[in-house]
Amino acid sequence: MLTPQGGGPSQDGLKRVAAHRAVELVRSGMVLGLGTGSTAVHALDRIGALLRTGHLRDVVGIPTSEWAAACAAAAGIPLTDLNAHPVVDLSIDGADEVDPALNLVKGRGGSLLREKMVEGASRRFVVIVDESKLVPRLGASGLAVPVEVIPFGWALTLRRLRTLFDRVPGFNIKLRTAATNAKASAFDESESKSEPFVTDNKNYIVDLFFEDGIHGDLNLISDEILRITGVIEHGMFLGLASSVIIARKDGVVVVDKAAKVNGM
Repeated sequence: MLTPQGGGPSQDGLKRVAAHRAVELVRSGMVLGLGTGSTAVHALDRIGALLRTGHLRDVVGIPTSEWAAACAAAAGIPLTDLNAHPVVDLSIDGADEVDPALNLVKGRGGSLLREKMVEGASRRFVVIVDESKLVPRLGASGLAVPVEVIPFGWALTLRRLRTLFDRVPGFNIKLRTAATNAKASAFDESESKSEPFVTDNKNYIVDLFFEDGIHGDLNLISDEILRITGVIEHGMFLGLASSVIIARKDGVVVVDKAAKVNGM
């Protein structure tokens, strides 16, 4: 594990710990959903290493992005798709935010549609994060909650999304540009002249920003967003996570959805 000058584990080291813990759930013969991002890459590398040493066999993966496909291929993981395998045994992926009910914000890297399709088709979806991703409510980090929209008429779709939240104090909205680092950037009033960010599906991303997070019924808010013509999908992953593996500086904590449902 990498150790910074302060003596504790680095954030990347914590991500690696969580990813390796999740890969312990992988069994030979499984169809896997392969996540996207700086946490998921540690899982891809680990799965590839286990395949090379023969500890895993006959595993195939469905990538959630072109980036994940390239990383998985480089790691030696055989690839397939949802057409050939509409039921996924296990998906492993990171998240941008995790709330106390294990709802997630994902897609700041722009892969939310494919991520939700693959992870929604999974018997089990394990989320791997470090403790910096824990929030009291979705959107509370002040960073983007992404919405994927079709390019045609994107400005109209953005206006309709703005109208949906126009009474929410501290709400802002912006089209993501190619120069935006949505994983690190809060709302910026300045208008970039960069070209729009384009997803693997050739769509645009509109980023929503909430000063104090999203209050209210998340399922109702989800439905209201998805009813806007031009919206394809949003980055709130509600009720999809089976468990969350949290790498803390003092050890790994596993939180299961079943325990949450039972009030534990």
